[in-house]
Amino acid sequence: MPYLTITGTVPRTSGAGRFGFGVPGCAHPLLAPAEWAELARPGTPLHWAVLNIDNGPGSRPDPHCLEAAGRLRNARERAVHDEDPREAVRAAGGRLLGHLDLALGDRPFPELVADARSFLDWYRVDGFYLDRCPAERAGLPAVRRLTGTLAALLDDGERPGGRERGPLVLAPDTHPYPGYAEAADQLVTFRGPWTDYRWSQVAEWTAAYPPEKFAHFVHGVQHTHLEEAMRIARWQGAGTIFFTDRDSRQGQTDPFATLPRYWDEIVSRVGPGISE
Repeated sequence: MPYLTITGTVPRTSGAGRFGFGVPGCAHPLLAPAEWAELARPGTPLHWAVLNIDNGPGSRPDPHCLEAAGRLRNARERAVHDEDPREAVRAAGGRLLGHLDLALGDRPFPELVADARSFLDWYRVDGFYLDRCPAERAGLPAVRRLTGTLAALLDDGERPGGRERGPLVLAPDTHPYPGYAEAADQLVTFRGPWTDYRWSQVAEWTAAYPPEKFAHFVHGVQHTHLEEAMRIARWQGAGTIFFTDRDSRQGQTDPFATLPRYWDEIVSRVGPGISE
């Protein structure tokens, strides 16, 4: 079943600016050390990456995750003070987000806030990725309550150099009721296979927002279709992307847990100097 609500096509052929990566779920750093090292590499146009230990922060601080979080945080701090143009996108982004599972609105509010506090206390995350977010109008008040609380927690935290907090990202993985766009900094409006993405259309209400409001995550994008996928993302007004040739049909439960085999190429395409 397609992940996008087909309500019309609204081309975005101007103002899409430069892409950056959102990495929704690299595997645990113990299992994917190379992936986490790549995210901290100079010149990687990273908007944010999600830290997910055990569908949340886990029960105690994990030393491997502490190391990965510190490496990513240090990479961004270097980028902020670096005049190298390759680091411009990371200096504006490069955030670490804690993974919170909303279970389509079924997770109790106190549990979610407790998980958020653990992420902040242990890993000093910059923001949060709210996975399995509801998409219907009825779920919006609870999501607004949660994002308001999370924003307050982030604003109360201490960040080196007084830097601003990172984003709150809602992941309904489809076009939600339009009011969700005002409940957080960014929406994941597509997460799914290339076979659906290449025929997808964008909801008309998204035209009122800039590309940095939307993220698209697509698996099963083979190298030969990479340019077409990037054109679709620009056309539909997504500023944050993650494309991979991995596919869940190949025995991998989460195709986004590892980087694509063409990672170096897509980094070079998305990096500084690459725009539409």
